[in-house]
Amino acid sequence: MSQTTTNQVRWTTADLELFPDNGKRYEIVDGELFVTHAPHWEHQQAADNICTELKLWSRQSGLGKAVTAAGIIFTDADNVIPDVVWISNERLALVIDDAGHLTAAPELVVEVLSPGDNNERRDKQVKLKLYATQGVQEYWIVDWQLQQIQVYRRQQATLVLVATLVINDELSSPLLPRFTCPIARIFS
Repeated sequence: MSQTTTNQVRWTTADLELFPDNGKRYEIVDGELFVTHAPHWEHQQAADNICTELKLWSRQSGLGKAVTAAGIIFTDADNVIPDVVWISNERLALVIDDAGHLTAAPELVVEVLSPGDNNERRDKQVKLKLYATQGVQEYWIVDWQLQQIQVYRRQQATLVLVATLVINDELSSPLLPRFTCPIARIFS
């Protein structure tokens, strides 16, 4: 009889404190460590453009805040840094800790894909599952190379793909009353 054991390391939030501040992004999901390098210029442009649109709408509506690279510590084994989040003022007041990190899901999370199978698996599978489990209401996956945005919305206890928007489409959301943005503006 053969026995197999796995000695897979389960990373925690405390472990993240030990990593150097070297420009890499360290995230853990269900104890699995994900390390990414500084993103491509176009990746950052898409994230900044989305955040700008959400900030402009938020200032006009007064309903919430949008930021890039917000730290979210869901649990000791789930610590992520999405590209963009939008959170209502009411929710923000309840879920921000003394260190300025979110401790629960914002209403909207945006991830911009980086090239590579591991990056796609992280954003399209691992983080999709995490965000669904943690109660994110809407999740946008932005592909700057294909110039498209996949929109996932909460239906019952999961996030379901409801639209794949391309360059001639317009982005809107039931979370954000009267928010609209041409997809072309995100990739300009």
